[in-house]
Amino acid sequence: MSGDVSLKIDAGRRRGRGAVSNTTSRYEPSREEIQDGWEIDEERAAFRTFVEEERPRSVITRNTSPDLPFDRSINPYRGCEHGCIYCFARPTHAYLGYSPGLDFETRIVARPLAAQVLDRELRKRGYAPAVMAMGTNTDPYQPVERQYRIMRKVLEVLRDFRHPVAIVTKGTLIERDIDILGEMAADGLVHVGLSVTTLDDETSRRMEPRVPRPVRRLKTMERLASAGIPVRVMMAPVVPSITDHEIEHILEASRDSGATAASWIMLRLPREVSPLFREWLEEHYPDRAARVMARVQEMHGGQDYDAQWGKRMRGEGFYAEIIAQRFEVARKRFGMAESLPKLRTDLFEVPLAKGDQLALF
Repeated sequence: MSGDVSLKIDAGRRRGRGAVSNTTSRYEPSREEIQDGWEIDEERAAFRTFVEEERPRSVITRNTSPDLPFDRSINPYRGCEHGCIYCFARPTHAYLGYSPGLDFETRIVARPLAAQVLDRELRKRGYAPAVMAMGTNTDPYQPVERQYRIMRKVLEVLRDFRHPVAIVTKGTLIERDIDILGEMAADGLVHVGLSVTTLDDETSRRMEPRVPRPVRRLKTMERLASAGIPVRVMMAPVVPSITDHEIEHILEASRDSGATAASWIMLRLPREVSPLFREWLEEHYPDRAARVMARVQEMHGGQDYDAQWGKRMRGEGFYAEIIAQRFEVARKRFGMAESLPKLRTDLFEVPLAKGDQLALF
């Protein structure tokens, strides 16, 4: 059997999760739930979250993509308990031998020593500072961060080195770190992108089951802005025929909550995300599933996804152009910028390491 076998799980076991199935990793042999032959109804346990720990040799990931405004990033976690069905990072779990489906949401890999490794990397001779991106793959403020506090420790290192950082999150736990972020913001070293995909609670709970409610995220936006931390609202992704009608409402609500910039990305369905999203559509929006996918394929030359640089983030064609125009009109109408002010890199300074002696002269 092929490596993309869909293992659909009954609704009771996946309550509070985004994916409908546990699609087999493309690098693993297919797995099936075996019946014992007795044909007796058996109650199966709900999916719990398991956390594994990883000791990385390096935590700074480099990229050369022309679609991205940064060349380096840090991901404290692999996998994400938020469970967003549209998450383009789901296929990365296959590299670990896990399913991009429910495994992505329930088998999290944490990097507890990330801050120590980062400290070592920033001290290397010849290191040249540039904006460090966080939250670009999986959310650094997902629920497990409350226990592990990896993100906070990483921020402490970046603050001590006076290193610029751009954060993307859906998690309200970022409020815990306002003390550090406010201090960095005063020096032009940080800004935050807060993702708001919809203002409708029911839609949010279906698409992103363990993400804080939209109104709660707006409150986080307000608290960050009140602390002097630059905030951008990110409508990422825009989902055709499900959230596209909310563009103007989301930008207005975000502007009123303190966001000064706005950006958007179209729904992306790379690799295993496509079949997972299709399963989810058939379960939650069977009446419009065909229409949603028709729009998606219209933007990608008849396919579910086109990975070409310059096209993958926005798509092409009439519908993509209409969304871009609507967003631009709304952004200008509400007085929001396309991006936040450029962060400073000239303040970077390597602090004394533990055990170092101050020079006497």
